[in-house]
Amino acid sequence: MSQPLRIDLDRSSPVPLYHQVATAIDAAIEDGRLQPGQFLENEIALASRLGISRPTARQALQDLVDRGRLVRKRGVGTQVAPTRIHRPVELTSLFGDLIKDGRKPTTHLLTWEIVEANADVATALEIAEGSEVVHVRRLRLADDEPLAVMTNFVPIAIAPSADELTTGSFYDALRAHGAIPRVARQRIGARTASAAEAKILDEAPRAALLTMERTAYDDAGTAIEFGQHIYRASRYMFDTTLFAS
Repeated sequence: MSQPLRIDLDRSSPVPLYHQVATAIDAAIEDGRLQPGQFLENEIALASRLGISRPTARQALQDLVDRGRLVRKRGVGTQVAPTRIHRPVELTSLFGDLIKDGRKPTTHLLTWEIVEANADVATALEIAEGSEVVHVRRLRLADDEPLAVMTNFVPIAIAPSADELTTGSFYDALRAHGAIPRVARQRIGARTASAAEAKILDEAPRAALLTMERTAYDDAGTAIEFGQHIYRASRYMFDTTLFAS
């Protein structure tokens, strides 16, 4: 960064110095004084400038790295992480949500194949185990950066083609085949990435992932797709609005 961020510390406060430093940097990221991709001074320079110990400076930066606000790359330095994508918990497609957010979505089709439904897929789609379904696996990118790996199972009769899945929204493709999503049952969770998942998502080994499992239904209550998706927790979050009963 060309001009070091001003950080005022209250040494008489019971709030730990590392937390004060991390909070000041986090606030600068939030209000735009620090932009995505911008470099920060290293922990040695930060400690010297603020008159704090090197372990304190290291703890402050690591806290922000752990929360996905900063990214550290060996031999490169510490940078402000790319802006996270906030997605409402609604029955929408990631493709459409990215466009609304001003991002450029692209898709790499990893798998398009006809398979026999296993027990989990058959239960979700309410079909007989062993029935043939289309299995689709896609890597979704936002502004050319990997964001999510999405696995879907769809009845053959309404399955989009491989070309349709690389050029537009998955749900728009389903609608074009007469299957209109109206309601869904969804579960959101978290876990660490496998080595293969970390590699394809350009994440560190065992990085945190958000998971989403969804079964969507049409007007008649027929299951039209079953999805198992993983998202980079450092780049993505779900937003939910709660109402008091």
